[in-house]
Amino acid sequence: MEPHLFSPLSIRSVQLKNRLVMSPMQQYSSPDGLVGAWHLVHLGSRAVGGIGLIITEATAVSPEGRNTPFDTGLWNEAQVEAWRPVVRFVQDQGAKIAVQLWHAGGKGSHAHPAAGFHHLPPDQGGWITKSASAVSLDQQHTPEALTVAEIQTLIAEFAQGARRAVQAGFDAIELHAGHGYLFHQFYSALANHRTDDYGGSFDNRVQLLLQTVQAIRAVIPEAMPLLVRLSAVDFSAEAHAWHLADSVRLTRLLQQHGVDVVTASAGGFSAPEKSQVGPLYQVPYAEKIRAETGVLTGAVGLITTPQQANDLIANGQADLVLLARELLRDPYFPLRAAAVLGAATAAPVQYGRAFPTHRPH
Repeated sequence: MEPHLFSPLSIRSVQLKNRLVMSPMQQYSSPDGLVGAWHLVHLGSRAVGGIGLIITEATAVSPEGRNTPFDTGLWNEAQVEAWRPVVRFVQDQGAKIAVQLWHAGGKGSHAHPAAGFHHLPPDQGGWITKSASAVSLDQQHTPEALTVAEIQTLIAEFAQGARRAVQAGFDAIELHAGHGYLFHQFYSALANHRTDDYGGSFDNRVQLLLQTVQAIRAVIPEAMPLLVRLSAVDFSAEAHAWHLADSVRLTRLLQQHGVDVVTASAGGFSAPEKSQVGPLYQVPYAEKIRAETGVLTGAVGLITTPQQANDLIANGQADLVLLARELLRDPYFPLRAAAVLGAATAAPVQYGRAFPTHRPH
C-alpha cells in the first residue's frame, strides 16, 4: 500500500496524484502584475519535484488589490497570456495548479520588502486603500471604508478574475480570505465596525465572502474546484475577535455555497505568543473544521518532515498538507518524501538517475 501522503485525491473533476500542496508565497517579482521567467522556474521546479498541487502566490483582481506594486495580477488580458506558459509547464509535469485570487484591502499599498515594506502614499507610487472600516491595519496609515457600491464592484472584479483564471488554464481557484486581507477585514469584528448590511452580526460580516463565492461559482465550470483559505483564529484576547467556532460556522456556509476545500491558517491582525509557535501548531484548526463539517481541509504551519505530513493524512487530521518554506529549501521534497516513506516515485525521466522509479529497499 502507498503511504497515505501519496494516495490520490479527487476534488470535483480534478485528481491530485498526492496530498502535498505548495502553499502560496509572495515573490514580489511582477511589475505590472505580470509573471515571467522567475515564476516559470519557481513554480515549475516544484512541479518537477513531484508536488500534487501548486497554489500560486496571492494574485490581485485589481491594481488596488495588491500589497505592493510587484504582486501578480489577473485584471487584464496581458496577465492571462503571461500565466498560460507557466500553467502549461506545471501541468505537463503531472501537477495541478490553482490561482489564489486576492485583494489586500486596507493592508495594501506598500513598498517592495527590499525597500522596507513601508506604506506607499499615492504621490509615491501607491494608491488609496479601502477596507470594511476606517481602521488602521498596518499602524502606518488608515484606509477608507468601502461604500456598498464599491463592494459590489469588488465582487464583480473577483468574478472577472475567476473568468480569466479559466482562460489561463488553471485547474482550480482559491480565495485568500485570511491573514488580515480584505475578506478577513470584513468577517473579523476587529477590523469591521460597519453598521450596514456588511457589518455587525456574524451573518452580515461574512456576506462579502459568501457573495463573492456565489459570483465565482456562477462563472466557472461546475467541475472546477473552489478553495478558500481562512484565518481560523485571530490570535487575540478581545471578546469580539474571530474564534475557531466562527470558522466552523463559516465553513458550513461556504460548503453550502460550493466551496470544496478550506485551508485553515491563522492570524493576520496580531501574532501568536512565541511559546505557541512550533511544529504543527496550526494543525488543530484544520482538524477541528474537518471533524465538525466534513469538508476537505488543508493543514499548514511548520510541517517540515515526510513523517509529519504522512501522519496528518493517516490520522484524519487533514486531507491536504501545505508546505511553504520547506519547499523553498527543498523543491524536491515530494520525491524525497516518497523515498523516505517507501512510495513509488515518479521523477521526470531527466532526473531518473537521482530518483529511481522503483521502490527503495
